[in-house]
Amino acid sequence: MGRMKQKAILLLLLLVIFSVHMAMGYNDDEEGGGREGDTERGEGRGGEKGEGEEGREDEFLLRDSKQAVSTEAGEMRVVKGFGGRGIDNPIHIGFINMEPKTLFLPQYTDTNLILFVRRGEVKIGWIDKDRLVERQLRIGDIYRIPAGYAFYLLNTGEGQRLQVICSIDKFEKGQRSYPIESFGQGPFQSFFIGGGTNPTSVLAGFDHKILKTAFNVSSSELEDIMMRQQEGPIVYVPDAHQPGNWESFMKLKQQERIGGLMGVEGDDDDEDEELVQEKEEQQEEAWTWRKLLKSVMGVQENEDEDKKSKVRSPDAYNLYDTKPDFRNRYGWSIAVDKHDFSPLKKSNVGVYLVNLSAGSMMAPHVNPIATEYGIVLSGEGSLQVVYPDGTSAMNAKLKEGDVFVVPRYFPFCQIASRSGAMEFFGFATSARKNRPQFLVGANSILQAVKGPELAMAFDMIEERLGKLIDSQRESIILPTLPALPGKEEEKKRGEGKEQEEEKKKREEKPELPEREKRSDH
Repeated sequence: MGRMKQKAILLLLLLVIFSVHMAMGYNDDEEGGGREGDTERGEGRGGEKGEGEEGREDEFLLRDSKQAVSTEAGEMRVVKGFGGRGIDNPIHIGFINMEPKTLFLPQYTDTNLILFVRRGEVKIGWIDKDRLVERQLRIGDIYRIPAGYAFYLLNTGEGQRLQVICSIDKFEKGQRSYPIESFGQGPFQSFFIGGGTNPTSVLAGFDHKILKTAFNVSSSELEDIMMRQQEGPIVYVPDAHQPGNWESFMKLKQQERIGGLMGVEGDDDDEDEELVQEKEEQQEEAWTWRKLLKSVMGVQENEDEDKKSKVRSPDAYNLYDTKPDFRNRYGWSIAVDKHDFSPLKKSNVGVYLVNLSAGSMMAPHVNPIATEYGIVLSGEGSLQVVYPDGTSAMNAKLKEGDVFVVPRYFPFCQIASRSGAMEFFGFATSARKNRPQFLVGANSILQAVKGPELAMAFDMIEERLGKLIDSQRESIILPTLPALPGKEEEKKRGEGKEQEEEKKKREEKPELPEREKRSDH
């Protein structure tokens, strides 16, 4: 029994030692990131990777895409961001796609939205200081909708699909430690003002007696208002496909149009002027969009104050109409901060747009004040991210539609494919002016600190290091690397090298003495 007990204890110790060894190996693999032979761990989506390597790539390529809205008229999907060390204000990325002549129903959300129009044209209407503000946005425009403020999106592009990319964040100015409260389980929660059975209006939760009183309507009229919509959050505008009806819908008076969006029927063309006037009088006495919101929010009506107050809502900011902050032969870049577009300050979010020509690269750099989220708008390329300890974190291929994130302080660079240009757009978790620290190039940190201290750091002669650093004369966006030599050129170089070595050997061969030369004959 004693021997059996000893064997059991020995076996248990061996199992413990093996478990500890495996755990240490796993931790090393998680933290060591860039050891030799492991630099290609993020080599695109199609490459073969181990389980740990796939996990690392997922840290920086955001693939967790969930469909938030889906109807025949359009969809919205959300790519969830992540929080962690160095990330002050996590951002999620939303993609809204709408068919021609469609409406994203009036709603408000528990998050701030910064919209970027990627394709098409859109009319946005939202409540700013108790008044409806409408803006017509086009490709390249950015616009902000604050959390809790009702809005709608109307695709006005003739025969065009609409694509909008938006940032979704819960930052509230002056409350950095206390983000906007969210009652939803996902990245954001929509509260639909207008709706029926699908989507359900937030008003549906109130008692019918309260709603009848608030609307000043009968039970049958209330049911007609609250039950008609069943097409989903994104719908086709009624009769929008018939010639002329779209134009007439767009020409309706603001009050009537808003009423139509809420499910109230508009005037028929065959009604006489008396009926039209009677309906207008009834509408003035009955509820309107603004009165409804006031009754729900508990705000008292004060027409005198409304007349006195002049709302000056900011216009959109167009990226493609903006002069690039930097441009050379290899590409250009634009960064928009709170000084360029003041609404960004309230969300503490910055915006950027970069275009790299075929084969060029954004020089390796670090963002000292913000985490960067990016979306590839067109083209292909790659992204390399480095851990702060100087090991490789990821080297992944990028294609159109990919979403990536680079944490604050992490060195990284983007490289366009040789087959064509790559354009990417994105958000930064700070509205302050971003001052990226470039590690290589004519305006790099190396150039700034070039001297004996830097030479000692690299263990090189100062003059030699200076020449190497000065080899790159471009800055920020760098040219493509020289093309690899072809096989024929390699062969010629190889033959030339052999001939040169032979010649060198002959020259180094010692001369025979005169007597030895004579004795040979």
